[in-house]
Amino acid sequence: MKIRILSLVIVFLCFFPPSVSAAQEQASDEIFKAKVVEILENNKIVHDDGSVSIQQKMKLRGLDGNWNDQEIIFDGTQFDVLSASEYGVGDKVLVSHSLRPDGQSDFYIVGFSRSPALYWLGVLFAFVVLVVGRLKGARSLVVLFLTFFIILKFIIPKILAGASPLFISIVGSFLILILAIYITEGFKKTSTVAIFSILISLILTGLLSTYFSTLTRLTGFASEEAMYLVGLQGGFINVKGLLLAGIIIGALGVLDDVAISQVMLVKELKLSNPDSSNYQIYVQAMRVGISHLSSMVNTLFLAYAGVSLPLLILFSLKQPPFLTFGQIIDNEMVATEIVRALVGSIGLILAVPITTFLASYFIKHQKSSSN
Repeated sequence: MKIRILSLVIVFLCFFPPSVSAAQEQASDEIFKAKVVEILENNKIVHDDGSVSIQQKMKLRGLDGNWNDQEIIFDGTQFDVLSASEYGVGDKVLVSHSLRPDGQSDFYIVGFSRSPALYWLGVLFAFVVLVVGRLKGARSLVVLFLTFFIILKFIIPKILAGASPLFISIVGSFLILILAIYITEGFKKTSTVAIFSILISLILTGLLSTYFSTLTRLTGFASEEAMYLVGLQGGFINVKGLLLAGIIIGALGVLDDVAISQVMLVKELKLSNPDSSNYQIYVQAMRVGISHLSSMVNTLFLAYAGVSLPLLILFSLKQPPFLTFGQIIDNEMVATEIVRALVGSIGLILAVPITTFLASYFIKHQKSSSN
């Protein structure tokens, strides 16, 4: 799942680079790229707790927009920001420009410009996929592009228009599944069985996530991003629905892997054991599926734990109001991650018997691998 999420980000960077409209360029508030050409002042302030704040005054040269080739002075010595980065000559940065009521300009460095490195990483990723995967690798890149296109052009616009995020995420995921599996695996009966197995698992995951998010009184406001989004869109965004949609989409990649593996396993078992009954094939495939399942569940938990690592470290410090285990799991941020991980894992676990059953009874015994 981590690989799928990273791939989506890379595809976005490669095929949908951020652009600035003319209206944005003419606005008083804008963000543009600049290059550090000179460090005029560099101060390091050590606080009593050992933390260090960096204050810098720098000369910048604009690299795009209305500020291209213009020199700008940024005076960061007026701020005491603990998380501020230390910049050097030659670094490319993002600069925020705004106008005061008196017409004077204010500049603030938002952070490093990371897009060039990300573009190169995207190129390297595509190169490795093509070299190792060849034709199938090329198909997977096409699928990644289409996946992000569906998310960007269907799921997100529908949610912004007020549609149910849970329903739209299931419909969008089904579209992604059809394209992903048929393009990479071909138009075969095994592909169709895998698609419907994943769809059933996604629906069950959606029902479970809806029930337990209601039971645990999750609001969806546990993250800063959700609160910021509501600030921008007001009441038009169903934040709780976004939480449920995130669970569905997050589980999709792992369900894909499990379903394809089980379907192909059943197919090979029927090829090698033409005299075995459907029930015998089911039992044999389930033995392998259960072994595979343990590692996949662990993978899913590690993915969620990796994303939530700073949060886990914060709670391990046992500072108020997180002194006891009960206080920790009662916190909505922790409860959200628990529901997300456990519901996703339940959906993953159920996908194994569902896929194995459908494959065992709908894939016919054969003497060739044409299916």
